[in-house]
Amino acid sequence: MIKINIVLHEPEIPQNTGNIARTCAATGASLHIIKPMGFTVDDKKLKRAGLDYWDKLDITYYDNIEDFYDKNPNATIYYYTTKAPRSYTEISSYPKNVYIMFGKESKGLPEELLYNNKDFCVRIPMRDSLRSLNLSNSVAVAVYEILRTDNFDGLCENGNLTKYNW
Repeated sequence: MIKINIVLHEPEIPQNTGNIARTCAATGASLHIIKPMGFTVDDKKLKRAGLDYWDKLDITYYDNIEDFYDKNPNATIYYYTTKAPRSYTEISSYPKNVYIMFGKESKGLPEELLYNNKDFCVRIPMRDSLRSLNLSNSVAVAVYEILRTDNFDGLCENGNLTKYNW
């Protein structure tokens, strides 16, 4: 089973982070948040978006990007950006412990970070006339693609839907 780690670099919108937290709870992914954030963790909008799943989360906060790298020195990280030449669907397999990083809603990930990690930058294809997808939607696309490559191991009784009497 692949262990997914979702990394949010300086998230700004509490509803997006709450929705992502809900995705983490539903899929067993861990959430890593790199500060500063554009909200506080007691924000009502954050709590409402995550519903009652906060107690089911594995969440870690970092003071800055250096703190994240120091505490995760051997992490294989895929950086999601609209600027990458390669689609996320071009990754044929993932390590058993994978990190996927997303930038802040207003600017994405820092250019220097992308340049220094260009071999691990991927994008979600979309129309050229638009700036980007919603952050929580992008995270969901990425998480479920990784889970698909692992046959959804650990979810829904390993893909067995018979428990629903269909």
